[in-house]
Amino acid sequence: MGRWPVLPGDDLRALAGALLVLFAAAGCAASRLVDKSPLPRDEARIHLYLLPLPPDAARLEVLLEGASAVREDGSLIPLQLAFNRLRAGDPDRERRLASGPAPPGRYAGLELRIGSAALTGEGGGALGTDAAVTVPFLFTVQEKQPVVISLRLDHAGSMTEGMRFQPSFVAEAPPRPPSGLIALASARGSDELAIFDKVSGRIAGIVPTGRRPGGLALDSARRRAYVAVTGEDRIEAIGLLEQAVLARLNLRVGDEPVEVALTPDGQTLVTANAGSSSASIVDALALVERARVSVGNEPGSVLLDRAGRRAYLFNTGSSSITVIDVAARAVVATLGTEAGPLRGQLDRDGRRLYVIHRASPYLTIFDTNTLAAVARTYVGPGATALKVDPKTDRIYLARRKTGILEIFDPASLLPTDSIPVDGEISFVTIDDEGNALVLTLPGSGEARRIGIAGKTAAARTDVGADPRYAALVGER
Repeated sequence: MGRWPVLPGDDLRALAGALLVLFAAAGCAASRLVDKSPLPRDEARIHLYLLPLPPDAARLEVLLEGASAVREDGSLIPLQLAFNRLRAGDPDRERRLASGPAPPGRYAGLELRIGSAALTGEGGGALGTDAAVTVPFLFTVQEKQPVVISLRLDHAGSMTEGMRFQPSFVAEAPPRPPSGLIALASARGSDELAIFDKVSGRIAGIVPTGRRPGGLALDSARRRAYVAVTGEDRIEAIGLLEQAVLARLNLRVGDEPVEVALTPDGQTLVTANAGSSSASIVDALALVERARVSVGNEPGSVLLDRAGRRAYLFNTGSSSITVIDVAARAVVATLGTEAGPLRGQLDRDGRRLYVIHRASPYLTIFDTNTLAAVARTYVGPGATALKVDPKTDRIYLARRKTGILEIFDPASLLPTDSIPVDGEISFVTIDDEGNALVLTLPGSGEARRIGIAGKTAAARTDVGADPRYAALVGER
């Protein structure tokens, strides 16, 4: 493979001068300059969300070629499009249109490059359109602080006489939901935490985290959330009102915390440290580790009883469950399980512990008083998520490559119903106030709300790449 020649000083200066002349000429010919200077280490990200096209745009179809943020000096910061076809009802929800890193500074708005526009159906056809449209919106990018912008099409203001489409978009900051409607999802693939309205599904904000954020615990009273940051061996405390990281607890190198559970009084966190086969007992308010307990190999999840007295660590690597007395910070018992226990859930009385497994097609039930296995039932291979409704004891179970969320009767332990879901499910929880399921779907990067009664999707939110966990105020 060839090497670049090393030029003498005079030749190097001559080449540099020629390049400057060339670049200057190119700059005079261009209407806009794309800022390609290296981004600083304190870069932030801009996230652009698009609301559904209005009903009066039912026949409109627009293809985008690109999107950029416009700096105050007129230079462009390119954003990466997540999709480029705009059509009414496809889908009928807010979506993340584009995102990308941006240097700190003042910005004047956005620019969307239009590839084509057309009216579909009878009497339709191609529409004349501008190649680019500027969307005025003053905002400031600060160090490491994401900016979320909500964008909607003003269809009435975009159509002119004849077959011409002059796009008119309106940009604004997304509305923040009331505190009682806050929901969260951690995106492991994009190192961020999404905050959204659990009823409407509209995005409210994005909080950057460390690498590979995992399990969440929510303190609704204090408006604070805790996230296990697996790739950084730490726990982060997130302010829901501030939409920012308030404090960090660095655990030991190699701990790899994957999940956290919070006692009902909000005082104590218990973590599942998959890398060190341990559980940390953490003072949640001071964010200080008070003790740690050795458990089985690779604990993949942690569950607290409703009083916060016992913690159950599901040791996927050693096919066991470690039971910890939280106050005593000591192991009470170790229970043998089917191969690779993934996750557990308690019934409404706290007397039965249901467990799914990574390498076993059985659901196992333990008596929490005797800590003995009392039943097992075949549910099929590939279990990924489990939720027991504490009001009805119905069991919701997701498995890979099924396309459904199965519902089991707690008495017979037989499947009685199912909910179609077009994607793999990594986590299930229940919104008590709305009587709805909230799921995370890593493949499509979304959190989805499904009514328990109607079994249809009521809201969908793009929350980032590879979401694995969700939490919400008013969780059942």
